[in-house]
Amino acid sequence: MMSHHSVFKDESKLDINYLPTRMFHRDRESRLLMEFFSFLTRCPDRMSQRVIVIGEVGTGKTVLCQTFGKSISLEVGKKGIKFRYIHVNCREYRGNLSQILHQAVTVFQPNFPARGYSAGEILKALLQVLEEVQVFVILALDEFDSLVEKEGSDAVYELTRLQEMQQGKSQRISFIFIQRDLSAFKVLDDSSQSTLQRNIIRLERYDKEPLIDILNDRVRGAFEIATVTEDVVSLVAVLAASESGNARFGIELLWRAGKYADAQDAKRVEPECVRQAVSAIIPTFKRSELGGFGLHEKMLLLAVARFFKESKEAFVTLTEIEETYAVICEGYDVQPYSHTQLWKYIQRFTQIGIIKTEVGSTASRGRSTLISLPAVPAGELEHELYTLLKLEFR
Repeated sequence: MMSHHSVFKDESKLDINYLPTRMFHRDRESRLLMEFFSFLTRCPDRMSQRVIVIGEVGTGKTVLCQTFGKSISLEVGKKGIKFRYIHVNCREYRGNLSQILHQAVTVFQPNFPARGYSAGEILKALLQVLEEVQVFVILALDEFDSLVEKEGSDAVYELTRLQEMQQGKSQRISFIFIQRDLSAFKVLDDSSQSTLQRNIIRLERYDKEPLIDILNDRVRGAFEIATVTEDVVSLVAVLAASESGNARFGIELLWRAGKYADAQDAKRVEPECVRQAVSAIIPTFKRSELGGFGLHEKMLLLAVARFFKESKEAFVTLTEIEETYAVICEGYDVQPYSHTQLWKYIQRFTQIGIIKTEVGSTASRGRSTLISLPAVPAGELEHELYTLLKLEFR
């Protein structure tokens, strides 16, 4: 049996829980977090802080905060101050405050009982142990909205006013609340909302270029050299950008595409592997829709499918597609349509979601409109269109 050579070098670099060594395109947000908590390096016992980090799925909220946690731990440690950054995902504990606080207290008391204590009692125990060991903490509560939904105003009020329980003692706990948006706070009463300091860091969606940087970094760590081309990374970035700039989606798509490449014993990840991977996750259109296209729409789309199947490229110009379309028309003894009409068809395909277009430039093509077939396997599309065209000319 021949040994199988994988395109992967270390696929754990694509795991959802992997923390990269570098955070791309979030320098401003990182600096702002560091500024909010800079008091920890100067006067940690005199104040505490609450910061809200919001952003859609895949905008890097968790990675930003965990990377910050490493950085602030180093900075505070240089001052000889005892400090811990603790990150808890509230959704993992179904928003149950007692269980969430239990995770925090067991960092210092691993044998603390899991049952038999209320959230208030666990919170008092946490404050007590922090005072005993003389340590300061940032408690980052990820997916904080799940706690708000489950526990409501009382839990938020208890967390944010806990320093009042420590009159005359050092303020030892600060918070980072991480969630998608601020809508969850609408259910809170006025007293609870007022306790949340409006230090808000908003992470905007990634567009294509930042996504390319993020994906390239993961490719370097996860894949063997020369198994993933820039065109493939760009194609995945286009898809991730269309999914609300979701970097997590792009990283998972890279992993899935690599799995398709390995399953086919391919030496590298081809654009077709990406199309196969995304079509298994997000069906972009029904095959029945193809039957509603006119003859020349089918032939033009066949030209797109044939080009990508044969060329192994991820992007093509309309001129190259028109050349392939002309050859197909000749094969069926049909007069080709004009460029203007074909451009209208391309726009329709884009609206439906079968293809994507963007203005770009390459060394060989110059600046022009580039077409990609991001989410439909070219081979499958070609087969479907050939079948439909046989019915047209029978």
